[in-house]
Amino acid sequence: MQMEKKVGIIGAGMCGLLACKYTLSKGYTPFVFESRGSIGGVWTQTFKTTKLQTSRSLYQFSDFPWPSSVPEFPDHSQVLDYLLSYATHFNLLPHIKFNCKVLGINYEGPSDEEVQAWDLWSGTGEPFNSIGKWNITVQDTDSLLIEVYQVDFVILCVGQYSDVPKIPEYQPGKGPEAFRGMVIHSMEYAAMDFDTAAEFIKGKKITVVGFQKSALDIAMECSAANGALNPCRLLYTTEHWSIPKHYPWCALAYLYFNRFAELLNWVFSNFVETYITHKLSLAKFGMVPEQSFHKGIGSCMLSSMPEEFYDRVEKGNIILKKAPKFSFCKEGIVVVGEATPLETDLVILATGFKRDDKLKDIFVSTTFRNHIIIGSLFRQCIHPRVPQLAVFGFSDSISNLYTSEMKSRWLAEFLDGTFKLPSIKEMEKDVERWDKYYLKRNSGNDHRRSCISTLHIWFNDQLCKDMGWDPRRKKGFFSELFEPYGPLDYLPIS
Repeated sequence: MQMEKKVGIIGAGMCGLLACKYTLSKGYTPFVFESRGSIGGVWTQTFKTTKLQTSRSLYQFSDFPWPSSVPEFPDHSQVLDYLLSYATHFNLLPHIKFNCKVLGINYEGPSDEEVQAWDLWSGTGEPFNSIGKWNITVQDTDSLLIEVYQVDFVILCVGQYSDVPKIPEYQPGKGPEAFRGMVIHSMEYAAMDFDTAAEFIKGKKITVVGFQKSALDIAMECSAANGALNPCRLLYTTEHWSIPKHYPWCALAYLYFNRFAELLNWVFSNFVETYITHKLSLAKFGMVPEQSFHKGIGSCMLSSMPEEFYDRVEKGNIILKKAPKFSFCKEGIVVVGEATPLETDLVILATGFKRDDKLKDIFVSTTFRNHIIIGSLFRQCIHPRVPQLAVFGFSDSISNLYTSEMKSRWLAEFLDGTFKLPSIKEMEKDVERWDKYYLKRNSGNDHRRSCISTLHIWFNDQLCKDMGWDPRRKKGFFSELFEPYGPLDYLPIS
């Protein structure tokens, strides 16, 4: 190991903290660049009602447990406190440069043409190349001064749920410009402080577009503010499975998060569908999804249903409206196939983010911009054609913290020389094989190349084998086959 190697880490959210901790553990010097004034990433700008979607037992650091006083589903402030406690405990804060916005990164060394001609990643299959460095251009958001840092390796932890909003496209004259009211993205609503947000939505006829977690949370806040007098309309394209807040997570873990379940998880789909349909009265509201629960979890299209959501639908505080296609007019929204517009004062687009664009925009090189596509990463982390760089936080699972910690350990071992990467062509074949045979098989037409929810253990097995670890972490045959896997199973085995 070469102690003097510098690692540039962009972002101080959950992934950035993990990257910092594990590179430090191997003796490297991390420089963490965070554009905001605090750690926490997406958790620094949330809605007032936002809570963790998964049980805290799945969303935890393997070597830093939650305080026992925290409920099973912590709220946003408790999650932030947990991340800060982690950073403080492992002395990560001195390595973070706050209010430092990364303007771009540029690879200095071999030309793009030379890099693309390599047979081995970084030319050698090893993490570092003596003739290659990354230059990170950083602007201090207070003084506006610009500085360039040169590092031996870069880890992108910029997060996929912020900064570059995904806005639906409309025909000319039928987009938000035709509407006399206001149209914002959920990102803008999340950026408001809680008092400002409450005042902003008060007394308005509001339409929320979307049906994932952000849309559901915003609809709950709008309905609480305005009641049935000005009900919140929730516009969605298709029904998706949502897990009731009080669903017994231990049962879900036994049905989906053990080795036996990963082999036959489709068998349990009907059971889970029947339970959720009954628990949430989905048939009553016409909200039973066409796709199976198995396909839903396999495509990472699940969300946690807020408490009392369908109670408010029944009371008329929230109105559900299916609209595969819509446009804007002066009065509000026109659903394709309907003559009468939906009158509204405010439209909040909870339509997600352009994840690929966010990654691409950070590169100076157009060659690297064209390569760095989510879903094309070996082990969901390394792009075969982009040297001395890793990406964290862009694969989806039932717990992104759990996934990111495993990848942080894997990358730390790679940096430390525990193993080498396969050839570039072998890595590309591996990515294609995962995409074609494993991931798509589990999610069908809603396939997302970055989703590993139903193959979490299998994915971790690959990382363990690379690192020389025993992938079987349980004691005994039946425990290995039937007990749920979680973060604590990947602590070092004594």
